[in-house]
Amino acid sequence: MYFMSSHVSYQLIYLMWKNFLPKLQQHLLPRILSNLAAHSPDSRISDADQYKCDASKVLFKHDRMYQHNLFRVNYTTYDIRRGQDVMNPSTSHHNVMVLANTEDDESASAHPFRYARVLGVFHVNVVYVGHGMVDYQPHRLEFLWVRWYENSGVTRNGWFDQKLDRIRFPSMAGQDAFGFIDPSDVLRGCHVVPAFSKGRQHYDGRGISRCAKDSGDWAQYYVNW
Repeated sequence: MYFMSSHVSYQLIYLMWKNFLPKLQQHLLPRILSNLAAHSPDSRISDADQYKCDASKVLFKHDRMYQHNLFRVNYTTYDIRRGQDVMNPSTSHHNVMVLANTEDDESASAHPFRYARVLGVFHVNVVYVGHGMVDYQPHRLEFLWVRWYENSGVTRNGWFDQKLDRIRFPSMAGQDAFGFIDPSDVLRGCHVVPAFSKGRQHYDGRGISRCAKDSGDWAQYYVNW
């Protein structure tokens, strides 16, 4: 499934996959708890008891994940009409934007958005058997598996500076290089244009992971909504 170019490549593939399931369970935990509370208000868990909830108790029915080819998101256009973006991880229409969590960075340079490349569209039937469980009924939850971009030369006043935001991919060995997104958190798709003058990340066109699709990475990109 993967092209291994060196021993280092094996290490990076291991780092990419070793936390896939724990990170997915951690992502799904607050969502399944919210679903359970909505269906059974008496089961709502107080903030003081949140620490008792264990992400490893988030189980998948029949140990299965279901993959989809397309993801659609509706958004409001500038003339107050409804628009729709269709993302397909197998095509160039695979970039999305979400609101950034600025609670940890309240500086003036904090950017309001984060950008990601969608690697896969999935749903799972989740059964929660930890603290606050209600029953063994599965709940369908959709999620996007993404590869995050990081900001590079981002400006808050892009219109006045007449510059587009610049982004790039962080090292795949980083803990936060990959992640998961609730589809309802996606604002819309975005147009990401390679900064051709910066060159490619891999001049030989040989990436580390076919799944991450990094063989065609550019050193930097411009965000053009």
